[in-house]
Amino acid sequence: MKPEEADAWPPKFWKFHLETEDPAVAVAFTDPRRFGRVRLVDCPGESIRKFSPLMENGPDPVVDADIFTVDFLAKKMKARHVPIKALLLDQTVISGIGNWVGDEVLYQAKLHPEQYCDDFNDDQIKTLHKAIRYVCQLAVDKLGDSDEFPKDWMFHVRWGKGSKGAVSHLPSGEKLAFLTVGGRTSCYAPAVQKKSGRVVPGVKEEPLESGSDEAESKKKSKSKAKPAKKEPAQPQKRKQEADGDEKPAKKGKAEPSKSKAGPKPNGKVSEEAKVDDGRRRSGRLQKSS
Repeated sequence: MKPEEADAWPPKFWKFHLETEDPAVAVAFTDPRRFGRVRLVDCPGESIRKFSPLMENGPDPVVDADIFTVDFLAKKMKARHVPIKALLLDQTVISGIGNWVGDEVLYQAKLHPEQYCDDFNDDQIKTLHKAIRYVCQLAVDKLGDSDEFPKDWMFHVRWGKGSKGAVSHLPSGEKLAFLTVGGRTSCYAPAVQKKSGRVVPGVKEEPLESGSDEAESKKKSKSKAKPAKKEPAQPQKRKQEADGDEKPAKKGKAEPSKSKAGPKPNGKVSEEAKVDDGRRRSGRLQKSS
């Protein structure tokens, strides 16, 4: 959150707010992108994973270490023909891996995010399994406090796409790039995560430029541009009027009024939702969509 938002309660983009009396606790669920769901399940707390929607989920790499084995992962990978990043994000296969975790796991395992999951050998599958366990366990141990994550993790520098002055490389020097397939974005290090098998056709790679790189790129493109045509001189009277009147500043766009339930969706369907590239939401989300 931004500093000015830290003390606001309920926080910005809240969709669900729960308060208990004894003990007095307040919990808010925030969801600016509106991907999440909230459900009330009537069952004993210790049995929650035996009821829908959690029963449709795959094993958790941390909680279900006895189920999430190398053999389990190998069977899931050999049974599907989708990009490995898509398989990792499928909650019906493995629970708890989101976009940044998936990118980190594949970087640690040195695997290309868009290579088909059934094209990896046994050694690569073992390495992937180890990376999944490592990243997920450490994130849980640190309670999601990213300041405690290892400094060599991709996590710390992967958020700069489209940002001015973004870091374009890892601490070790490897340059970062982004891949876009079917509207989904993956951050990876091309020098480390090389292809060893088939990849999804139509992969679009977007190198991440740092602030200095971006400035140099703009400088070069500007030097190649044609010189602008000079405008005809204005009459003296009009020139004086122009000199005397200060150009008004552009007004910012007015924010729509927000109810307690948060901002209303704009009704637009993203490209991600339109394209099926093998990435599937879990069964519980499909049912509720």
